[in-house]
Amino acid sequence: MQKKIFDPSLPENRYRHEFKYICSYAQLRVIEARLNGLIAHDSHAGPDGVYNIRSLYFDDYQDRCMQENEAGTDPREKFRIRIYNHSPERISLELKRKERGKTQKLQCPLTEEQCRALMAGELPEISKDSPPLLRKLGLEMRTRLMRPKVIVEYKRTPYVYPLGNVRITLDENISSSGRIDLFLTDQIPLRPIMPMGQHILEVKYDEYLPDYIYRTVQLENLQQTAYSKYYLCRRYGI
Repeated sequence: MQKKIFDPSLPENRYRHEFKYICSYAQLRVIEARLNGLIAHDSHAGPDGVYNIRSLYFDDYQDRCMQENEAGTDPREKFRIRIYNHSPERISLELKRKERGKTQKLQCPLTEEQCRALMAGELPEISKDSPPLLRKLGLEMRTRLMRPKVIVEYKRTPYVYPLGNVRITLDENISSSGRIDLFLTDQIPLRPIMPMGQHILEVKYDEYLPDYIYRTVQLENLQQTAYSKYYLCRRYGI
């Protein structure tokens, strides 16, 4: 079953390039103005091209995911549950794996009942017919005491381009919350974790990034970062 999850020959398991940059508000607006009309917004975004992302991240009793991110361990992976626009209508369990400078994201749907069990640190009912990803998390919860640790929330403006499977996202107001019990509620207490005026630009693609898109997102003084939002929220959000 492990081979089925991580077989890189499967299209849904493709590894991608992913680069993250710390940007000022002004830099994000410049990039946004350049991208508008050049490539399309993600169809899942609202009329203004924006949606809210809220993720609940898991770690084990040793906080190994956090430590591996800080150390740059390769490979490394982490589990999260994700919802959009504060709505429980679409709940996804995701596993994000980083290996040799590339990333892979696997996901499966969760019911609200399954999500609430995981929020409480409990195993939902798992059978041989359950998605492999949910079974893998269940194993991690039993053997490594994997539990939900922190909520990460932010506003995202996503752009997509089919050639090269390019995805560019502008992520603003990155915040954390320890109120795991409120994950599925509309409003939760949040704490900003980036210095005032700092946000994140992410550039993701498969085999290549078209030159004109590469030039579009190039600005002076962009600071590349290897730290994940999860790491930043665990380090600065407590």
